[in-house]
Amino acid sequence: MARALRIALVAGEASGDMLGASLLDAFESMGVAVEAFGVGGEAMKARGFRSFFDQADIAVMGLGPVLRRLPLLIRRIQETAGAIAQANPDILVTIDAPDFSKRVAKRVRRATPDIPAIHWVCPSIWAWRPGRAPAMRPYIDHVLCLLPFEPEALARLGGPPGTYIGHPLIEQTALMRPQNEQERLDRAHNGPLLLLPGSRISEIERHLPLFLSATDALGVARVIPTLPRLEARIRALAGRADLRIVTREEDKHAAFRSAHAALAASGTVTLELALAGIPTVAAYRVAAWEAFIARRLITLPSVILPNLVLGEKIVPEFLQEAATPQALGASVETILNETPERAAQIAAFARLDARMRGDGAAPSRHAARVVLDLARKPRD
Repeated sequence: MARALRIALVAGEASGDMLGASLLDAFESMGVAVEAFGVGGEAMKARGFRSFFDQADIAVMGLGPVLRRLPLLIRRIQETAGAIAQANPDILVTIDAPDFSKRVAKRVRRATPDIPAIHWVCPSIWAWRPGRAPAMRPYIDHVLCLLPFEPEALARLGGPPGTYIGHPLIEQTALMRPQNEQERLDRAHNGPLLLLPGSRISEIERHLPLFLSATDALGVARVIPTLPRLEARIRALAGRADLRIVTREEDKHAAFRSAHAALAASGTVTLELALAGIPTVAAYRVAAWEAFIARRLITLPSVILPNLVLGEKIVPEFLQEAATPQALGASVETILNETPERAAQIAAFARLDARMRGDGAAPSRHAARVVLDLARKPRD
């Protein structure tokens, strides 16, 4: 009987915990015995994963919280790298959370150079700070990419080899598309308008008043899918009763299945909407100083993920001073009606879906295959 694959996983955030859990599920479905340890959350632990410490110790964002917890973070980096090097696993897989995971991977590589290392979720080197690509080469052997154009970007910029495995959203698209005749009618004709102002308080405070002002006169029902911890702030900012706010995951999926169109802040949610087939207008505002810096660092033709994947500006985007209530309202009204613009988005999203799915296998299964292939190669 072959021994279990010994795999060290480092997932520093809740989203990484879900990816790690999906990887462990994929190994189980493939009949691959795994001994997994490192840093993870509750989803990974539920699958037999052994975490060195509570993931909450390192799941911090923002300069202030990081500085306050800096001594603990440094200690956790040292402890994690030391424990992995001592365990000498068949492979190390770091998942997102680059500030933590790259420091762990560097220390492991210095201590035990023959342990192969994979990083899951390619940094946005194609958008800014391209020097991060070659900087990964000394301690990362392979990158698992969520977007189809990322392997080419890694190669062009001198980074480690990458494999497009697919975005985890692909595994959820069926839950966000109409499943019965009523939902199909709502999607096509009289479903609600989704408002998605962001997932951080600062984003919501900038975008929600703008989104409400832009859509008040459109005469359409509006639904805001959000997280439970954000509901009270959204209600306070909205100050009205004619909005439906949903926080449960199943209610969010139901809102997506019936939605006629969406107005969303730029981010992963625009890809989620496109895969669900929902015509969308995107907008984003940041502080003036942030915009000043971003305009000098980012040279992309678009900041909207569906546009970048498709290579065309199919989703209208309004950034900074262009994001006015009048401009957003007029653009949303266009996709609420049976217009060429609405039809063009629906057709483009079908092309996007085909490109994102590749051979149709689940992203987690693709990831498991790449991990297995690298782990089974003779160590150099």
